[in-house]
Amino acid sequence: MKANIHPEYKLGNITCSCGHSFKVNGTMGDQRIEICSECHPFYTGKQKLVDTAGRIEQFKKKYAKNEKK
Repeated sequence: MKANIHPEYKLGNITCSCGHSFKVNGTMGDQRIEICSECHPFYTGKQKLVDTAGRIEQFKKKYAKNEKK
């Protein structure tokens, strides 16, 4: 194996928008994520609408003219 070509691994803290946090080893360190296994609908069984930056409204506005036809 070649020396000095592999990234440095460090302990990082992952924090979700729901407040859940956990530690992982990785190359990036600390990270903030939007959704994790504690709040994802697949794992919790609860339906949750995740709308980031009004994407649903943008989609409806974009295709509203097609619905009128």
